[in-house]
Amino acid sequence: MYQVISCTEQLTRRSKLCRLWLAALVLLTLAPLSRAQAATFTASLDRDTITLGESATLSLSFEGGTPKNVPSPAEVPNLQISYSGTAQSITTVNGQFSATVSYNFTVTPRQPGDYTIPALSAEVGTEKLTSSPLTLKALKPSAPTPDAVNSGSQIVFLKLVLPRKELFVGETVAGQLQIYVQNRIGLSGLQLTGFPSEGFNVGKMIEGQRHQTQVGNSVYTVIPVSFTLKPVKAGALTLGPVTANATVEVPSPNRRRDMFDPFGVFGGNEQKQMALATDPVAVQCLQLPRETAPANFNGAVGNYTMTMTAGPTNVATGDPITVKIQIAGRGSLDSLTLPEQPAWHDFKTYPPTTKVETVDALGLQGTKTFEQIVTPQSADVKALPAVSFSFFDPEQKVYRTLNQPAVALVVRPGGAIPAPTVLNAGSRQDNPAPTLDIVPIKQRLGTLAQIGPPLIEQPWFLGLQAVPVAAFLAVVVWRRRAENLANNPRLRRQRQVAQVIRAGLEDLRKFAAANDSDQFFATVFRLLQEQLGERLDLPASAITESVIDDYLRPRKVPENLVASVQELFQACNLARYAPVRTSQELAAVITNLQTVLHQLEALKL
Repeated sequence: MYQVISCTEQLTRRSKLCRLWLAALVLLTLAPLSRAQAATFTASLDRDTITLGESATLSLSFEGGTPKNVPSPAEVPNLQISYSGTAQSITTVNGQFSATVSYNFTVTPRQPGDYTIPALSAEVGTEKLTSSPLTLKALKPSAPTPDAVNSGSQIVFLKLVLPRKELFVGETVAGQLQIYVQNRIGLSGLQLTGFPSEGFNVGKMIEGQRHQTQVGNSVYTVIPVSFTLKPVKAGALTLGPVTANATVEVPSPNRRRDMFDPFGVFGGNEQKQMALATDPVAVQCLQLPRETAPANFNGAVGNYTMTMTAGPTNVATGDPITVKIQIAGRGSLDSLTLPEQPAWHDFKTYPPTTKVETVDALGLQGTKTFEQIVTPQSADVKALPAVSFSFFDPEQKVYRTLNQPAVALVVRPGGAIPAPTVLNAGSRQDNPAPTLDIVPIKQRLGTLAQIGPPLIEQPWFLGLQAVPVAAFLAVVVWRRRAENLANNPRLRRQRQVAQVIRAGLEDLRKFAAANDSDQFFATVFRLLQEQLGERLDLPASAITESVIDDYLRPRKVPENLVASVQELFQACNLARYAPVRTSQELAAVITNLQTVLHQLEALKL
């Protein structure tokens, strides 16, 4: 039933409403002057207990006045507080108006625990008001019970899946985080808030092909997210629990359907924040057996094959021979290195160049090619010795050694070039020229000219004689530097790491400008690995956050530098789960990284 209101009644009501708002505005304007003594300041949280991954709202409310400066909450460890906006309200009680201004902050804990937000102070007029301290409890998310999952009553839940529960140190496998979402639910956002992986190196995460499955009485869409996992220490380890904060759209319980939308297709949903968690996965990490390890084993774990080619095979002493070795299979291809070949003692070897070609998104299957230059040092060399490569097969739990046979060579002494044979076709002359006993007198002497000073007295000629000497000295200096560099692998690695760091810093500035945080922090982690690996004389792939306790602190590295290195490692780990940062924040990380790398380079370990 509709109510009919005349035009006169509408004008009367609008006039009264305008007068009411005008009076409220006047009272609000005069309130700070007339009621300064009645100003109040309170701080409150909308919830005092939340689950990790959720956020609470901190409201700073001022009634009867506005502060000169909005108080800023103090920093609390592991608690992120960010300004979210202002709200205003007007209330009337028994004809008395009061205005309230609220400054709201979003409070997000990074770890479970009990937090205390200290009291805040603000100046309102001539008064200094102080609020009470607040407490917030953050609970650790827990995985749903197996009965709740199997019944299909959970609208969203997570599963952490590993191929095996027994792994070897150095073995790289593909794990998977599975996100189950009921078909009637819309998932508008998912942010990982924690991925405890003490004792593991966790690689990049890649979303796979979605599919549907039925669990209990509900149909779910499964979103698989694959990642690489590599144990770095032995023992009984625990992976997870993985925690996340999901934003889902669920049907509103209070929605109303009208004649234009009888089935509730348009609208009728509301967003809901959910804290999710997986069960932790216990993993037994085994040390590689040392008693049966081959002599040339250098840490390769996986399943591989090897091929080798070399050429040219007909050379002189000191001529270069290109040796190309390809190792194909499944494992950590980036960390593969060629072992020392003691049988190559009659050759001078140069550092190899490498190229990795993968056939899967995670980079676990593919080929790594080593291209190395060797030069025979003696004409007595008859063959390029056989090449061997050993690895540990984690599936068969045995060591395997791959061998490539020797390559026959023909080596000539250096500089022995056979002289060309010249055939004298005119050894006989049928009609020799007659011999002249008397030479005729020259009738014309030619053009007369003044003889200049000899070349030995010309300055430019003397300067020209110094050019070969200078070139010879330059070649000698260059050759000695090259030999010193070839005989000093530590110096060679320092220079290579310096080049990698210079190129990496340029890439970081590009990633920061493009706000590409994934590539940015992956590059930061790689540069830390390269610099720490060079300083500690360890492979870069073996560098993790554990080197802080295993190597840096035992060697009396300054604690401020250790703290800076640990902060960068933690920033790299957190970047896998945190949202994209701003370009200014990424640029600040570059400055900190340059300082840490410079201090590490100056260390004498």
